[in-house]
Amino acid sequence: QVQLVESGGGVVQAGDSLRLSCAASGRTFRYYAMGWFRQAPGKEREFVAATSWNSGRTYYADSVRGRFTLSRDNAKNTVYLQMDTLKPEDTAVYYCAADVSSFIYTEANKYEYWGQGTQVTVAS
Repeated sequence: QVQLVESGGGVVQAGDSLRLSCAASGRTFRYYAMGWFRQAPGKEREFVAATSWNSGRTYYADSVRGRFTLSRDNAKNTVYLQMDTLKPEDTAVYYCAADVSSFIYTEANKYEYWGQGTQVTVAS
C-alpha cells in the first residue's frame, strides 16, 4: 500500500514557476514508477510526466516538454514537478500517481495509487 500526498500548488502569474512535491509512504517507493497528471474543470484527466523507478526514463507531454521537469529522490520518498514558464492553460488540479511497474505509462488507468491533488492556478 502506498499513500501519496501532493503539495506546492498555488496561484501564480503567467511566466512564473512552481515546484510541486509528492511525498509517498512505504518502504518500496523506490520500485514504483511515478507519474503526474492534471485535470482542468470540465476536462478529462491528462498525462503530464512520468518517470521510471530509477529515473532512467522520463516522459513528458508535448504541452509541457521543455518547461516542466520531473525528478525523484528515493531517499526522501518524494517526487517533484518543477514547472517553469507557466501558462494560463496549465491551470488544473495536479495529481501524482504511482504504480509498481518497470514500465512508464501515460494512461491514468494504469496507475494504482493516487494522491488527493493540489490546485495550480495561473493568472494571465
